[in-house]
Order: sequence, then C-alpha cells, then structure tokens
Amino acid sequence: MLAIHNVSKAFGPTPVLHDISLEIARGEIVCLLGPSGCGKTTLLRIVAGLEQADAGQLLLEGQDLAGVPVHRRGFGFMFQDFALFPHRNVFDNVAFGLRMAGQSKAALRGRVLEMLALVGLSGLEARQVHQLSGGQQQRVALARSLAPNPALLLLDEPLGSLDRTLREELIGELRGILRQRPAGKDEPAGITSIYVTHDQQEALAIADRVVIMNAGRIEQIGAPVALYRQPATPFVARFLGMENLLPGQIVEGAPGWLTATPLGLLRSAAGPVDAAAGDSVLAVARPDAARLVDLATRAEENLVAGQLQEVSFRGSQVKITLSYADGQRLVFDLPGAAAGDLPAPGQWIQIQLDPAGISLLARSVDAS
Repeated sequence: MLAIHNVSKAFGPTPVLHDISLEIARGEIVCLLGPSGCGKTTLLRIVAGLEQADAGQLLLEGQDLAGVPVHRRGFGFMFQDFALFPHRNVFDNVAFGLRMAGQSKAALRGRVLEMLALVGLSGLEARQVHQLSGGQQQRVALARSLAPNPALLLLDEPLGSLDRTLREELIGELRGILRQRPAGKDEPAGITSIYVTHDQQEALAIADRVVIMNAGRIEQIGAPVALYRQPATPFVARFLGMENLLPGQIVEGAPGWLTATPLGLLRSAAGPVDAAAGDSVLAVARPDAARLVDLATRAEENLVAGQLQEVSFRGSQVKITLSYADGQRLVFDLPGAAAGDLPAPGQWIQIQLDPAGISLLARSVDAS
C-alpha cells in the first residue's frame, strides 16, 4: 500500500534519516521503534506531509505523494497530547473531521456513534472532555482519527503521556481496535497504521512488524517474535533488553550450535546463516532464558555458576545480576516464586540456560 524508497533528510548540517526504504501492506500495523533522536518521528512526519524529504520517494498505491498536501492525503493522525478541543464535548470532538468533509447530519451522527462504540465510549457523547480520564481522552482522540475512515493512520507516541498502569491497560485494547475494521472486497481486515514509539513492550504488543531504527538508519525489520528470538545486531539485542552478550567461537555448527564462551560451552537453538565451526560470534542470552538449579547439579548442558550481586523482586519476576572474575555481568529474570530460593547477595548460585533462549550474532556485526 505504501512504499518508502531511499528517503533521506537533514536539518541543516545534521543528517536525520539515511536512505530509508520500507514497504507497508494494506491492513498492516507497523511500529517504528527506537531511542529518542533516531529519526522515527521525522519519518512519520515525512509520510504525513508535514516535512519534506531531501531525497527519496513515497508511493501510496503506486501514486507519488510528492506535492500532495497534508489535507489531500487522506491520512488520520493521533499524537501524544491528544489535541482535543477543550470547549467541545465528546460527540463534537469526534465529529470535527466529518463536518469539515461536509457529511450530512444523519451520516455524521451514525459514524460518530459507531466510532464511540468501537473505542468503548458509547453513552458518553455529551460528556465534556475535561470530565474524562486520561484513558478516555485517548479513546476520544482515536475515535476522531478513525471517523473519516483514513487510508492510513499515523500514531506518534499516542500512549506516551499516560502513566504506566494505564498505558499497559490500553496497549492490548489499541491493537484490538486497529484490527477490528472488517475486511472488504479485495481488502484485508484492519486499519493500515504506522505507530511510533520508544517503548519496546508497546511495539512488540501492538505491531504486526517492528522497524527498529538507530541514528537515522534501519537496524532490523521483522515480526515481534522473530526480532525477540533472533536480533540481528548488538544494538537491537540491547535495545530489546538483552544485556547478556558473550564473545565466543562456534565449536559445532548446525544443527547442534555449540559455542565456546568465557563462561564455558553454550548450546543454542539456532545460529547465523552460513555460520560454521571456527567462526567468531556473539552469544546473546535472553533475560528469560535462565532457571535456578542446585549448585551440585552436574553433567548437564548450559550450566552457568556465578556470584549473586543484586536481587530485585518485581512480583511475578525477580531480576538477578551475576558477576564473574573476568568482570562479566549477566542479568536474568527468574519467576517470582524463585525469590525464596535465592541466597543473600555475595553467594554463588547456578543457573541453566534454555538453548531456545540463546541466539548467535556474527561478530562482523559487532560495531556497537
């Protein structure tokens, strides 16, 4: 549906986007994920028509968007601050774009009530927006964005101003709303969306595909599960919360994938394409790969003993930090029930790593 070809952008002497290319299918939810300053919002604004690219091309259904003004692109927008009209009630906020488009009163009312039902606000159409909770205001902003039936919905940190508890509550609801538009003739279900966020959990929960950006470039594109299981670069691994990166050398290639590391031999479920015995790699152990085992356990694979440095209990999980004589530190998330089995910091413990929780990166990508 949308093709972005070789888009670059600089503000004065500062480059912001470097040769970005991306294709988005109809009905797909694509998240642009990355740290502040990586260029994700600039890319969204270029798609919207709020910024002009210095180079490159945008095609919507094959039509070049160069020179097409914002109001003629047929896109919907939702931003972090919601931008609701404080002097209008819920109905009038949602109806605003429909009135601008000249819809009849009957069609307008039917569409507004349909959108309010979609976002779970039926019966609140007469409520003033200042009387709503933050989550309800977010839903009004979403309903207003969806009311004109946009060809593409652009969302820039839409949950960023909400507290964490409310944000986590709305993440699943938001994906459900974006997937609810029924399929039409030759059209898949769902609203084609580009969603900008710096929150990893938000992106993984909402997106069909995630585009991870770093310093104006795309580091990796993939489905959430694929990205988490096999990050392509150290930056992606670390940004997704994987702090455990160990240099190693492959001892046994596919299908066994045995790697020598400073902590001993580690078995993994997969490795880099075309990698073979003798190749240098980085072994990435995900934080959820570990389980606590008795120090006396022997003769099993992927056993790692370390000195317990820190313990942080977080209810359903307990985060532990292990240290080693060579200065290596590993961080893992154990089930919360394991907290009662942990000794005091300073003592030694032993964990076993699930091979499915270890991925290998070719050392050629170790630039960060």
